[in-house]
Amino acid sequence: MSRVGKLPITIPSGVDVSVEGNHVTVKGPKGELERDVTPVLSVVTEEGQVRVERPDEEKRSRELHGLTRTLINNMVVGVTEGYTRNLEIQGVGYRAQLVGKKLQLNLGYSHPIEIDPPEGIAFAVENPNKVAVTGIDKELVGRIAAQVRSTRKPEPYKGKGVRYEGEVVRRKAGKAGKIGAA
Repeated sequence: MSRVGKLPITIPSGVDVSVEGNHVTVKGPKGELERDVTPVLSVVTEEGQVRVERPDEEKRSRELHGLTRTLINNMVVGVTEGYTRNLEIQGVGYRAQLVGKKLQLNLGYSHPIEIDPPEGIAFAVENPNKVAVTGIDKELVGRIAAQVRSTRKPEPYKGKGVRYEGEVVRRKAGKAGKIGAA
């Protein structure tokens, strides 16, 4: 058995999980999430818990068992607590600001970069060098945070750019001068 897959998911109060065939819907105080799970596995709700069961010990079933359980658990956590991904901006003159709901980044290019948040995502700018991406869908929050980071990835020589909070950027030594040049 999968160690992760066999763990039951406890449904907190205020959260409603409904399963119709291979379609799982989770409703909670922060919103509603839906996902189609693979038809190989079965999702069962009983007594305030959700369990993912697999019919056999085939390789494909075992691979998807823990994954499916984790995806459903992420949905339950998302509608109750939500997810946040924090980003840091480093560099002289690099800054972020909110223009309406859009995130506007000045990252040393000749023009500011504007990122429009998709449905279910919100940006928060604590100060010009810190940006938070929040939402209820963990996958979408991570994807949008990666999109913001990709606008100017941290470079290894000076460390300038957009990075995840706590991300360590390996620094490289600069170019050494020619030896023996006259």
